[in-house]
Amino acid sequence: MCGIVGVVGHRNATDILMQGLEKLEYRGYDSAGIYVIQDAGNGKLVKSVGRIANLRSKLGIDVAGSTGIGHTRWATHGQATEDNAHPHTSASGRFVLVHNGVIENYLQIKEQYLADHQFKGQTDTEIAVHLVGHFVEEEGLSTLEAFKKALHIIQGSYAFALVDTTDPDTIYVAKNKSPLLIGVGDGYNMVCSDAMAMIRETSEFMEIHDKELVVLTKEAIVVTDYEGNKLERETYTAELDLSDIGKGTYPFYMLKEIDEQPTVMRKLISTYADAEGKLTVDPAIVRSVQEADRIYILAAGTSYNAGFASKAMIEKLTDTPVELGVASEWGYNMPLLSQKPMFILLSQSGETADSRQVLVKANELGIPSLTVTNVPGSTLSREASYTMLLHAGPEIAVASTKAYTAQIAALAFLSKAVGEANGKQEALEFDLVHELSIVAQSIEATLSEKDSIAEKVEKLLTDRRNAFYIGRGNDYYVAMEASLKLKEISYIQCEGFAAGELKHGTISLIEDGTPVLGLISASETVAAHTRGNIQEVAARGASVLTIVEEGLEKDGDDIIVNQVHPFLSSISMVIPTQLIAYYASLQRGLDVDKPRNLAKAVTVE
Repeated sequence: MCGIVGVVGHRNATDILMQGLEKLEYRGYDSAGIYVIQDAGNGKLVKSVGRIANLRSKLGIDVAGSTGIGHTRWATHGQATEDNAHPHTSASGRFVLVHNGVIENYLQIKEQYLADHQFKGQTDTEIAVHLVGHFVEEEGLSTLEAFKKALHIIQGSYAFALVDTTDPDTIYVAKNKSPLLIGVGDGYNMVCSDAMAMIRETSEFMEIHDKELVVLTKEAIVVTDYEGNKLERETYTAELDLSDIGKGTYPFYMLKEIDEQPTVMRKLISTYADAEGKLTVDPAIVRSVQEADRIYILAAGTSYNAGFASKAMIEKLTDTPVELGVASEWGYNMPLLSQKPMFILLSQSGETADSRQVLVKANELGIPSLTVTNVPGSTLSREASYTMLLHAGPEIAVASTKAYTAQIAALAFLSKAVGEANGKQEALEFDLVHELSIVAQSIEATLSEKDSIAEKVEKLLTDRRNAFYIGRGNDYYVAMEASLKLKEISYIQCEGFAAGELKHGTISLIEDGTPVLGLISASETVAAHTRGNIQEVAARGASVLTIVEEGLEKDGDDIIVNQVHPFLSSISMVIPTQLIAYYASLQRGLDVDKPRNLAKAVTVE
């Protein structure tokens, strides 16, 4: 949430900052701003409310320089106003700062050190930059020493980039819990929240770990701890391609990412199986799961739903019980654990703050952990015992699609590998490579029916404020994800329910025209029960749409999905629901990729 960019030593800093902010807009779009400087005391600060396009429209030819910082904001403290937009300045205007995260003790800092200061806005960030200014201008410290002193006082999550307007050749950088990278250029250097922001300029990056400080100039990158001890850090090459982060001919990233899912399935096959179909999952991960007496999947949002969708498959293939946990709850209210737990953290970005809080506790307790993520080198990847990558390519739309299906597929490879190692017959007979290829074909078949699905959405959901998804077994877990997707981007209040639970209270909400979307992919017996529940809501006036797996269809069903292996049905069944959410949002004239109040990477707790 929120995005930072910065560059020092480039003659066209403004362009680099704006291009970077546009790539990071998925992280926050309440407001944005940049500060650019060429010579000491000769800088320009421009801020605006809303999208990056609003900021670009305010830039004049005088906003130019070789050093600068920029920020796109997802509001935490204070409303989306220009006063609250970043960058923020110190009391005298000498220091300029951008910040991601939440400063937990900002009110105490204000009372103890800044009681006589006047503030323009209500953000915790403004407190931080005033604190640096206070130590320089009232206590006589150097900029570096003042920044260090502030970092020792500030508590919470943060990624900072600081400019001293009297020294336009330096950017001071520090982080704790919030993601931040250094981009290594030729005769200039950069800082960014995500590699994709600077991939046009460089593919070489350097990680910054928690409670590290970086002094960035065009010639040098100096990394230290907060005590000033110098640290050595190797760079790495980001495996990103500019074509991966563009929309191409698509009107929205979400539609592009939905369409990429068959390719993602095939990419996972080539990653986790060899040409003969033998699995290549890291044996160390397999052994760690084998040794566990219970698997705990910790996640948030869509990743949490992917965990539920994978639960039965993991249990049946590994013979190990699986428990799901909401990361934001477990971070502070961890329940009684089994004797030999194994934590699996699911996160598209690998930077989810709530999941990291759980991982910190797991590490303290010596619990082995596996991060399943789309982003190599991310915080959760670095700090977990093991990592499995999704290889789904950048996911930019706020509403996750291909990461969800990739997580289920990746967990399928893990489950089969463990089951094979345990000698479990069901795992040995499960031809995952073949079955996942069938899933890819099923997705392609559903995607070929886009126009038909769009028509059904228009008939069912136009002008509706409420809807329900229902299903049984794994269809219930798909219903959870489907309802989240619909509410995220169309703002239709939608809930996913176990179909049999409707009559235990929720059916009282069904009235004439209430949309109910029924998912049916389980056995004939379970399908019959779900159809009975559909009849119950139809009898009370509901407008029903059915999504049914091939072989269970009946006359009058609306969307038929190709049959796949039951372990993988959650992947194929979710595809039409992703399209339903997309078209419901489109028909309302909304921004599909950037729904209100949401950001892609949830890096604050």
